Amino acid sequence: MAGRSSKLLLLLLCALAAAASAADDAAGFTTFKFYFHDIVGGTSPTAIRIAQAASSNSSSTFFGAVVAIDDPLTTGPTRAAGTEVGRAQGTYTFADQKTFGLLMLMNLVFTAGEHKGSSLTVMGRNEVLADVREMSIVGGTGKFRMARGYVQAHTIDSGATSGETVVQYTVNVKA
Repeated sequence: MAGRSSKLLLLLLCALAAAASAADDAAGFTTFKFYFHDIVGGTSPTAIRIAQAASSNSSSTFFGAVVAIDDPLTTGPTRAAGTEVGRAQGTYTFADQKTFGLLMLMNLVFTAGEHKGSSLTVMGRNEVLADVREMSIVGGTGKFRMARGYVQAHTIDSGATSGETVVQYTVNVKA
């Protein structure tokens, strides 16, 4: 009986430790939203193609193109209605031969608001035709030093007519 009691006690302690660990992982996350404006047209583009691989079989997906970005981040879905709180600076590469699949590598640099002076580094796959895409937060600075987490991207406006793609980003970060 004593052996069975100690096994039950050990099992109970393991279950409690797992529950506490799961609670610790969920605790301390900061969640917030902003809007990313990728402007490829007009007189002041914020996304510029800097390289294009010579390719004839995948021109419909822009495979091999590399784009440098310095895109505004705002509190609202239009630049006029929202306040600029930062910039998305980095690159995206068209890295899929079959669909619009991007490799995103960017710093979200916060220049105003409650996260001013901090940044987050995001890296991951962005399949732009999917409704919601998830990319990893792999680091940060300031209040986000040693950050980990993820962002979810949801396109609000594809920019097909305006040349300005608007994407809502939901950040879930633990620093």
